[in-house]
Formats: sequence, structure tokens, C-alpha cells
Amino acid sequence: MEKPIKPVTESSSKYEHLEQMSVKELLTNINREDHTVPQAIAQCIPTIEQLVIEIVKRMQQGGRLFYIGAGTSGRLGVVDASECPPTFGVPHDWVIGLIAGGDGAIRKAVEFAEDDATQAWKDLQAYNITTQDVVIGIAASGRTPYVIGGVSEARKQGLLTGCITCNEKTALAKAVEFPIEVIVGPEFVTGSTRMKAGTAQKLVLNMISTSVMIQLGRVKGNKMVDMQLSNTKLVERGTYMVMEALDIEYQEAEKLLKQFGNVRKVLDHFNK
Repeated sequence: MEKPIKPVTESSSKYEHLEQMSVKELLTNINREDHTVPQAIAQCIPTIEQLVIEIVKRMQQGGRLFYIGAGTSGRLGVVDASECPPTFGVPHDWVIGLIAGGDGAIRKAVEFAEDDATQAWKDLQAYNITTQDVVIGIAASGRTPYVIGGVSEARKQGLLTGCITCNEKTALAKAVEFPIEVIVGPEFVTGSTRMKAGTAQKLVLNMISTSVMIQLGRVKGNKMVDMQLSNTKLVERGTYMVMEALDIEYQEAEKLLKQFGNVRKVLDHFNK
């Protein structure tokens, strides 16, 4: 039997004897490796662009965006999805993150949950999935059964599919229409894909969701005018936005913000 080729994400670190390094050396070398991540992402922008354009088309027609992943990858998808409602004021079911093993796996790993190739599609079906929806599989290795099975079935059922992986020519990439392959190379700690691979996935998710929301009109100028005023910090941020836009004092801006409920409604009222 032919020996499988070791994935780049499992390749040995460029650094030896980590335990002998000083704290400064550790931090400096980790930072040096992290600097390579944006360069790797830059190579993927054409594919990310195409995917974002297609996501926007579907969401304009009522579709939703789903992320599926396991472990660190799944958690990153859940985080990105959960940040969309407070940041852009959108419903919680516009962007949905699913993780192998269920929500409990966000905090504590669920053994072998990622090895079930049929579970992701079952998880997606709980949301009355339609062909207007988009599914993005997230797996640094590109070989996670939960993710591959989910996007494969989604594509078979007519949904748009994409993926974010950190290895080349993976089974996951072959299963989707829009494979985003961010090749960040060996990790500082061999195989620890929570490091550069995780950073790359987080950055790409930020790029996708932010670009989609801007295209859907959820940002005005460069401001989050639809953000939810769910804490004191966000009320203050919104107040400063109103102050700047209407050239008024803080107290008046805060009063208007609380009266109308969000920044956009204030600005729309005064810009009729």
C-alpha cells in the first residue's frame, strides 16, 4: 500500500529545540511566522472575490450563509457567525456556524465527532436548508469527514459550496466549487493548526462576512450604522457616529440614538 503524502500542515516546524528558547526568542519566532499569513491569503483573493459575489447574489434572494467545521476550525466559524448580528444588525439566522459535536464542542472537544461524514448534512437540515443557501466548509487539513461529507451533500442538493483549507489538492477542495487554499506552511509547533492555519482561517472569514455585509448595505461610509446597542461601549460608539454625522453635542446625539434605536434610523430621519 502506497504511503500517504504528509500534509503541509503536518510538516515539521522550521524551528528546533523550542523548549530551549528564551521567552523573547519564542515570541519573536512565532511573530515571524505569523507575518507570512497575509501573504498566503493574498494569493487567494481572486477565489475569495468570486465566492463573495456568489454569496451576495443568494443572500439578496433570501439565502443564508452556513459555516461547518470541527475543532478550532468549527469554533472560528461559530465566532464569525455570532459576531454578524451585533456588528451589522442582521438576524441571527443570516449567518450560522455549525461545529461537529454541537454547541458543547465550542468549549470542550467531543471525541471523534469530526469523523462522522453524515452528521453535518443532518445538522444543516435542521435549518430547513434551501438551494439559495451557501455552505462553506472549514478544515485546515482538508480531510475532515464531517466537513467533506457536509459540503459534498450540500453541493449534490444544489447549494453553493466553498471551503477554507491550508493544504493543497485536498478532498475538501475537490468537493466544492470555490476552494480557498491558504498555504501557510509548517506551524511553529509541528501540527498545531490553531496557530498560522487558524489565523489564516479567521482572517479569511472576516474578509468574507465583512465584504458580504458591506455589499448587502449593512455599512454606511465606513461605519457600522446597523450595529446593535447591546452594551455601554456600543452606545458610546453610536453616539460618536451621530455626533460626527450631524455635527451636534454628545448629550443630544445620545438622546437621539436612544430615541431611534440605532445610528441608521437617526441619520435617515435627518437626511430625508
